[in-house]
Amino acid sequence: MSDSNSEQDRDLRSRALEAYDSALDGASATGRRAGDTIAEAPLIALGAGAVIGAIFAAMLPTSMREKRFLRPYGNRVTGAAREAADAAKRAGSDKLRELGLTPDVLADKAGEAAKATAQAAIGTLKDEAKS
Repeated sequence: MSDSNSEQDRDLRSRALEAYDSALDGASATGRRAGDTIAEAPLIALGAGAVIGAIFAAMLPTSMREKRFLRPYGNRVTGAAREAADAAKRAGSDKLRELGLTPDVLADKAGEAAKATAQAAIGTLKDEAKS
């Protein structure tokens, strides 16, 4: 009886790993597409990195002296950064749409991956229940 349980455990583990690998393959493909997009538009990636860096820098506390001396420059830089971020956002969105990576498509792909993973898990559980 314990040999049968051990065999069932190995079979269940094997099926779970297969379901996991399938989900991982789908996620990897999505990651590769994102990497390809970055490779095709490195300036957009650079701009996004700069915006993220600016956001983190803005979250750091500043001293009164920094505020007094840097305020005039900060206002100009902030305005320019906003314009650059808006331009980068528009360019990035346009490029993603051009590549067919719209929010709806990405949501559909994520939904398909989640559904396939859930179906694989349910199939494994059903098979185990029959055994």
